[in-house]
Amino acid sequence: MLAKAPWFCANFVAPYVVFELFDARYGDVFALIASAVPPLLWSFYELAKTRRLDAISMLVVSGIVLTVGATLMGGSARLIQIRDALVTGAIGVMFLCSLGFKRPMIFYLARATMARDTVEGAAAFEAAWERKGVPEAFRMLTVVWGLGLIFQTAVLCYLAWVWPIGRFLILSPFIGYGIFGLLMGWSLWYRARRMAQARAAGWAPIGS
Repeated sequence: MLAKAPWFCANFVAPYVVFELFDARYGDVFALIASAVPPLLWSFYELAKTRRLDAISMLVVSGIVLTVGATLMGGSARLIQIRDALVTGAIGVMFLCSLGFKRPMIFYLARATMARDTVEGAAAFEAAWERKGVPEAFRMLTVVWGLGLIFQTAVLCYLAWVWPIGRFLILSPFIGYGIFGLLMGWSLWYRARRMAQARAAGWAPIGS
């Protein structure tokens, strides 16, 4: 638990504290941009330590890019608030659009994760696509994650509109990570269920 304290402070506590420190003197827009600095620095630290840019770090960096773009275009404080949610929503749309491809986007993301460990693992994962029930499972995962990420974006955009900025900064990470956690929990349950069905039917489930 203590090992997660720096991550919690950088991504949950520090943005709110920085915003409150700068808001009264410099205004909402500048304070919001400044509040994005602690998560960005944490992402750079994780990248330097692990030499790997994970999905969450990519969302943070993409959010910063959107912030800079919104500021250059005269973006409002509300627009800057929802920068991360917009990135998440765009990924959800991309997931759903990838259903029209031979293999959905989630398959390639999972394969890339396996390739990061061993070349053999990536090859085995590639071969698993031909197993019975695997394509359907990945398409179901794609539908649920795509809709879930779009739902997360809709919720956060609505809250950014109706909540004060300070309340949004302190509570929105819990909501965002909470929805993400529900999606992860459902994915683990779904995978376990599919593997049990595969074994009962005499198939070779993915991951076995």
